[in-house]
Amino acid sequence: MTATTTSTLANPTDDEVAALDAWFRAANYLTVAQIYLKSDTLLERPLSADDIKPRLLGHWGTGPGQAFVYAHVSRLIRHTGQRAIYFSGPGHGGPTLVAAGWLEGTYSEVYPDVTRDAEGITRLCRQFSSPGGIPSHVSVTTPGSIHEGGELGYALIHAFGSVFDNPDLLSICVVGDGEAETGPLEGSWKGISFVNPERDGAVLPILHLNGAKIAGPTVLARKDPAEVRALFTGHGYDVLEIEGDDLPGMHHRFAAVLAEAYEKIHAIQTAARDGSWDGAMPKWPMIVMRTPKGWTGPEEVDGVRVTGTWRAHQVPLSGVRENPEHLAILESWMKSYGPDELFPGGVPSELIDANNPEGDLRMSANPMANGGVLTEELTIRPFRDYAVEVINPAGERLESTRLLGAMMADLYRDNPHNFRLYCPDETNSNRLGAVFDVSDRAFMERVTPDDVKLSRDGRVMEVLSEHNCHGWLEAYNLTGRHGLFATYESFAMVSASMTVQHAKWLEEANHLPWRAKIPSLNILLTSTTWRNDHNGFSHQGPGLINVVLNMRSAVSRVYLPPDANCLLSVADHCFRSKSYVNLIVIDKQPHLQYLTIDEAAVHCEKGAGIWDWAGNEEGSGKEPDIVMACAGDVPTAETIAAAQLLKEWVPDLTVRVVNVVDLMTLPRQKDHPHGMSEAEFSALFTDDVDVLFAFHGYHGAIHKLVHGRPRADRFHVRGFIEQGTTTTPFDMTVLNETSRYQLVADVLNNTRATPAGAQELREHCQQMLDRHHSYIREHLEDMPEVKDWVLNPAT
Repeated sequence: MTATTTSTLANPTDDEVAALDAWFRAANYLTVAQIYLKSDTLLERPLSADDIKPRLLGHWGTGPGQAFVYAHVSRLIRHTGQRAIYFSGPGHGGPTLVAAGWLEGTYSEVYPDVTRDAEGITRLCRQFSSPGGIPSHVSVTTPGSIHEGGELGYALIHAFGSVFDNPDLLSICVVGDGEAETGPLEGSWKGISFVNPERDGAVLPILHLNGAKIAGPTVLARKDPAEVRALFTGHGYDVLEIEGDDLPGMHHRFAAVLAEAYEKIHAIQTAARDGSWDGAMPKWPMIVMRTPKGWTGPEEVDGVRVTGTWRAHQVPLSGVRENPEHLAILESWMKSYGPDELFPGGVPSELIDANNPEGDLRMSANPMANGGVLTEELTIRPFRDYAVEVINPAGERLESTRLLGAMMADLYRDNPHNFRLYCPDETNSNRLGAVFDVSDRAFMERVTPDDVKLSRDGRVMEVLSEHNCHGWLEAYNLTGRHGLFATYESFAMVSASMTVQHAKWLEEANHLPWRAKIPSLNILLTSTTWRNDHNGFSHQGPGLINVVLNMRSAVSRVYLPPDANCLLSVADHCFRSKSYVNLIVIDKQPHLQYLTIDEAAVHCEKGAGIWDWAGNEEGSGKEPDIVMACAGDVPTAETIAAAQLLKEWVPDLTVRVVNVVDLMTLPRQKDHPHGMSEAEFSALFTDDVDVLFAFHGYHGAIHKLVHGRPRADRFHVRGFIEQGTTTTPFDMTVLNETSRYQLVADVLNNTRATPAGAQELREHCQQMLDRHHSYIREHLEDMPEVKDWVLNPAT
């Protein structure tokens, strides 16, 4: 951060106050204009009903407070040269931030048709909340934004994620008091416990208490200020407060508070970076700002108070097209900002420009808010360096994710400033602990002698919050850096809506040429549905696969590597990719290994393939009688075991085994860019042979993916059917009807002819299921025939 003096910032000159106020009024004017007007946007004649949009959409109440903060941060930037991003937390604050970008000139630079003149103002207004236009919240279309305001709760999480390994960045985060009631936002205050002032930037939270949400008061606004102060002091913040609605008095008071906050941040960082830090946990500042909701808007409408109440939240005057009195109030309200003075000839006045920073220092033009332009490619060692030797397929077991841990340890070594792992307190549990050979866990609170791999120098991010981990990585990606979010499969649904929102951001960014591609959001799911050794029914949930499958094909990728070498190949691809949501699902427990590293590389590149060694089709000279397909480590093991039983007991039955590692190869090419051609699909699955598909997740996912393929009704899917609780690994497959014995029965029931030995095999399978049921209750573990099973190379 650039040094400054409190007196310079805290005491604005008369000229500066005039510029601040002009900018504030201009942003408010444009906010109102965007909500209401489709023509006569500069009030060059008396407003008429024809000038009003047919549908009044948008939110006014939060806008003035956000404009006020934006104006003052811009002044701070002009004085200090500080690089900053503005995070708009309150829902639907879009028109204010769009106005800010237009006033700074950035909007016209990225959207040349929205010119910085009277015609441009009309375009700005007509596009807002209109067909083919822009949404009412701060979205991907808003220059300077890396936070999607369409869902509340994540602004502060994103602010913290943006400053990790970004020492020169100040993230200003306005938190709405309605947003502050959400669980993710409440958890996100803990971000200061992970920010290292020596190497990271800083977050300045500004809790904007304007008193109301959509239809009632907010909790924090109604609490005694002392209680609010105690709450955030307890979180570890140095709480600064400001309240009022008087102008220009508020400009002077807020300038002083902002200067004090900035000086405290600067002092913390200076001490950490020049060696004078005493090691105590920093007391980072935050600001609690109280202004009326809808500040500067109409005080009353139809004799009912509006400003300062929930009635100011959305559209304070809803009947302006039909009610002449409301139309007159709107015109008077808008003229109170002085549009003739603010926009002479339709162009922002010199006074407005006097408050704007220059070039990339404008918050709407900060390259860090378009992180793809700053992205440095990861240094990645060849994934073959971490390979496990596979001599006989399905001949030995190991924990596949340990190899990924070794790979990421080197990513930490080779990329000390732009790669991080984010995990909810489960790094060792997920067998990724090799990263601790390179970096400790990040933690700024006190450390005791009992702590292991925990220090202020650490860069492995562990906090027991899926929301924080997911959101921190999102912002890390959006500011141009790389990483991985690893969590237990069932808990991924806690943050599933964040996955959806990020995907929507990527989807829309694809249509904006000025948005550069960013590192992909990589999600690893372990401790999967199929291993419930000590957890109950709550720990079963493969639903994130379905969530990602529902996303647009341009961004959605789902991988189910069956073994360690396939995981290495998939991870290498994902870490190198841009602007995707990559979902990787693989269990952390010991599993059978199938492919050499070279075989894995070929298999993963194709996304699916025939495993001749697992079936008995090779050399038969005929089409298979059944295709046994599989996706996921446990379903793959059960399929291989089932195929061996079939080969041993009914050798006349021709079985083909197909493994799918990239689910997105299953749809048609017109439905997904990874989709196989018709010829490739036919080569794997034939055109008419029945396919028994053992799948990791819900069976409907496969039916959806193969929709439109030849005779899609021949696909018979076995997967998770919401059965099971605390039990053995194999019992989970039995309860969900995907065990090797049940798959064998399914094959025999779906072949065109009954092969010799089929009845004996059916009876054997039923006997084994009966024995399994008794065995696990007596011995509390799976039968040796299952637990120790490996593929006999001779069969």
